[in-house]
Parts: sequence; C-alpha cells; structure tokens
Amino acid sequence: MKDVKNSTGALADALSKLATRPPGLGNRGLSGINGAFTGYLGYGFNQLPWLLGALGSTNTLTEAASEVDDSGMELALLRMSGPRLQAAMSGAQLLAVWVDFLDLSDVVLRQCPAYSVEKLMVDMHRVQGMVEPSMEALASADPERVEAAAIALPELMGQLTREFQSIREGARVAMERAGQAMAVAQLVEMLTMVSAMKLTLPRLPPAAPAMLGVGLVVNSNGVMMGSQLVVSAEWVEMMRRLVQAGVLSVSAVSAAVRIHAGVMMAQANGDLPKGVREALGNGPEVRGMHETGRAGAGMSEPPQHHVLPREFREWFEKRGFTGDMDIDQFCVRMERASHEAIHGGGDWKLGRTWPGEWNRMIMEALQDAESKAGRMLTRNEILKNVAKRMRDYQIPMKFIPWRGT
Repeated sequence: MKDVKNSTGALADALSKLATRPPGLGNRGLSGINGAFTGYLGYGFNQLPWLLGALGSTNTLTEAASEVDDSGMELALLRMSGPRLQAAMSGAQLLAVWVDFLDLSDVVLRQCPAYSVEKLMVDMHRVQGMVEPSMEALASADPERVEAAAIALPELMGQLTREFQSIREGARVAMERAGQAMAVAQLVEMLTMVSAMKLTLPRLPPAAPAMLGVGLVVNSNGVMMGSQLVVSAEWVEMMRRLVQAGVLSVSAVSAAVRIHAGVMMAQANGDLPKGVREALGNGPEVRGMHETGRAGAGMSEPPQHHVLPREFREWFEKRGFTGDMDIDQFCVRMERASHEAIHGGGDWKLGRTWPGEWNRMIMEALQDAESKAGRMLTRNEILKNVAKRMRDYQIPMKFIPWRGT
C-alpha cells in the first residue's frame, strides 16, 4: 500500500508539472496548441481520485482487520481488501504508462515540428481508447471486473509498448525526412531520457513464446531477475502468503510478475507460467486456482445472503457500519437450498417465526449482548459475535459486495 501510494503521489506530481509547463516555440507543448491536448492531461488527473479512494478503502479494511478479535473475521476482512489493493496496484501501473505517453507527446510537440499535430492527436486518442476499458474496470471496484482487467494487463502492456515505439520511431523518421539530421540524435536521446517507459514497460516481447520459468531466477543476493530487474525475493514471499490467504488471486499476481519480467505472451489454456507456480510455492492451493466465469461451469448464480440483515441497516450504521464497512459489503454466496434453510425454508413470513432463522437469531444475539454490556456494541464486538454464528451455521466467511440480485 505504501509503495502504491508513493507511486500515485509521484504520478500526480508529474501530471502537475506537465500541465503547468509553459508552451515552447510556436505555442507547442501539452499546455499549448490552443488546449488541444489538455483533455489527455485531464484524463490522467481524473484517475487520481479513484486510485486514492481504493487505497483509502484498503487501509480502512486492513485497520478493521487488525482490530477485530476473531482470526476468521480478520482474514475475511483482509480478503475484502484484496480487490481494492489489486485495483490500486494495476491502476497505478497503467496510469504510469499514460504519463509516459504524455511525456512522449510533450517532447514530440516541442522538439519535432515535422511530426503532424493532427497525427499525434489521433495517436493519443487511439492509446486512450486502449487504456480506458481497463481503467474503467479497475475503477469500478467490482471484484470480477478488477480481476479480469488485472489478468489482461500483460497483453495490454505489450500493445502499449508497441504503440510507444511506433510514435517514437515516427517522430525520428519525420525529422530525418525534414532534413533535420543533426537534430535526430538529440531528439532520440530526449525521448529516451524523459520517458519512464523503460521502467514501467518492458521491452518488446520476443517473436517466440517465452516461459517465465526460463528467464526468472534468483541470484546470489536474493533478487529475482528476468529479462529486466524484477522484484525482490521478499516481494515474492509476500505475494505467496497473500495468495494462500485468498487476499490476492494467483492469476493477478502471475500477471504482475509477467509484466515486471517482460514476459507479455499469453499462456496457453490460462495456465500459470512454471516460474510463477514455483515462486508461489506450487502447492495445491496454487495448482487449484484457475480462471472461471462468474457462473462457473454454466450454472446459475448462487443467491447472495446479507450476513447483517438489511432491515436493520440503520441499527448497524449507528454502530459504525458505513462507507467501506457498509452492511452491503458483508454478503456471501450460498447454495440456494442452504440460503432458504437459514431463512426458514424459503418462506419469508414463516421464517421470521422460526427461532433459528438467521436474521431473527443474529439480531436477538446482538441485542442481548448490548443489554448485558449496558451500551452500544462496537463494530468489532458485532463482527466477533457474527463470526461465531457464521461458524455455527457453517456459512463461509468469504464476503462479497451486494449486487442487487
């Protein structure tokens, strides 16, 4: 979280510098050209609120997890933070690439008058069209859309790498054709120096499929190396533990490692690269993970169950269940028969008269606990009480946000 927050702050600074940099000769630059490129700057700025919001949500949930006095509920809250952290990690990476393209455009506008402004606008419009769907999916906070966008990110990064190289090469060729041979070398050097693309994006993928297991090794000082410097062994261990705990998905971590390692080729049949499986421990919890659709093998969506009853929303809000801890965040998927069973066999009116019906039971338990305490229960006390009842009823402690179905 700290790393992503620092990266986001650096990107905000970079955007501000580009926006406030005075135009060059001929009113050329991102801040010039009669505002033709300000929309692209604005698109970058527009990503900052949701990125910071995702980090804030992650922080809220991890703090709540550290405070709750129940190990099962603690892990459940950490799992709730996973999609938000995943979205922030992938979103910051994608925004860094967008800033690279803005940097590139600014240099081309200032230093390469032979490259058509209209063509550059078309280039940036095309690149934004490539970035936008993934960015929208990540910003949605929908766990399944976030997961799909994170898994697809390596392929997108490969496409963006080619776009970046194409614009840079186009600028060089335009300068040569304009007879400005002496300025070409200086332009190429500037395009390389001002862009962080060499850090945020790997080199172009090889023509032949590459397996991560071939190019990913741990050297003597414990740093993992691929076609470029990748990540530390400590980072891999952290990812392994988060995957095994169910906080992050192995598919998304696999995609992140492939991006860092410069391996952009899609793996056959959705299988994980051998090197990633080994780095993550290659245990049954890793081998058993694979990409699936929301409905599984053609089956209908299981019903959602509000663990904290919706008809008592106001009661829970008074005790701290708002925002990222709203009761709509505490839903679980259950088989239809199980869902109907805990609600009195599916008959709503009959269910409320059955002492063991979930909503009636949980509210009586919480209200009794408040009477004994002589005060309002804290949010953590409520979660601990709910966790015990969930174990009693064999309800899986894996929360998902309410979808309204």
